[in-house]
Amino acid sequence: MRILVTGGAGFIGSNFVRRTLSGAYEGFEDARVVVVDKLTYAGTMESLASVIDDPRLEFVQGDICDASLMSRLTRGASLVVHFAAETHVDRSIDSGADFVTTNVVGTQTLLEASLGGGVGKFVLVSTDEVYGSIETGSWVEGHPLEPNSPYSASKAAADLLARAFSRTYRFPVSITRCPNNYGPYQFPEKVIPLFVTNLLDGERVPLYGDGLHVREWAHVDDHCRGIALVAWRGRPGEVYNIGGNAELTNRELTTALLDIAGADWSMVLPVEDRPGHDRRYSVDSSKISAELGYRPRVPFADGLAATARWYAENRSWWEPLKKGQAALEGAEGPEGPSGSGSPAGSAIPGAGAGTPAGV
Repeated sequence: MRILVTGGAGFIGSNFVRRTLSGAYEGFEDARVVVVDKLTYAGTMESLASVIDDPRLEFVQGDICDASLMSRLTRGASLVVHFAAETHVDRSIDSGADFVTTNVVGTQTLLEASLGGGVGKFVLVSTDEVYGSIETGSWVEGHPLEPNSPYSASKAAADLLARAFSRTYRFPVSITRCPNNYGPYQFPEKVIPLFVTNLLDGERVPLYGDGLHVREWAHVDDHCRGIALVAWRGRPGEVYNIGGNAELTNRELTTALLDIAGADWSMVLPVEDRPGHDRRYSVDSSKISAELGYRPRVPFADGLAATARWYAENRSWWEPLKKGQAALEGAEGPEGPSGSGSPAGSAIPGAGAGTPAGV
């Protein structure tokens, strides 16, 4: 069996690749994995360092918009798992063109290549943000798509293209939609790694608006296990929500991270809310639970503490990424200004001997 993984050097994609090659997923224990990744700012070979010498892994640097390359890579593949996407909402608000190119045109190109190449199954990894915002309750898969940012609109367009290929060509496509993910190897523009690494360096953390926006969180291991279940036993033409059962306001998340770092609210920098900021996300995962037996396994408090320790112990992975990001964007990145805090920095308990950070 040969699996093509797009965006396999990114946060979620690399986790899926590492776990697949470790034999963690039923049906894919002996699979060969081809990773294609453009290696933009959020993709790095360091995320695949632990498996790069595995003889079952092939890495190709390339763009999913390259029709001829996609035709070659998809030909005869048993499975395509499509992670490759531009994902950061703030960046999409600043400029949405790259999001349309990668998320819409790239998905169309990959679907056409997969159809022509006789791919056995295609899994599109999407997001709960395509549903919009929900005041109460949780979204089921049949809820109308009401995206509110250029990012989520581009992902919704990709979902609709996948649905169209399923209906028009009877192509075996399944779509997964997940809430916010967290865990190791996440690019430090996202809220959890941004806050953890800022606190490690003694810098304040930017909190949007009143901090009462609500997000559901899923550990990346749980999310990828759900994707593998859909890839192996999910019904073609169906959408599956993959939830994490951990719902917090951004203030609650910030408090948890401050507690882990041994810091207080003086390290929080309130920043102006971003345009069109969705108030609440929440997915209903009963479908994947009933059909495929999915349940999240990582308790949020344990997963968050372990994630913070990982960043404390792996500065060599994230420091170059933050420096490169700062060089591109200047002192004020897309999450808002980081400000400056305690020159002594913070320590993440349990990370070695409580590694000191900052200058």
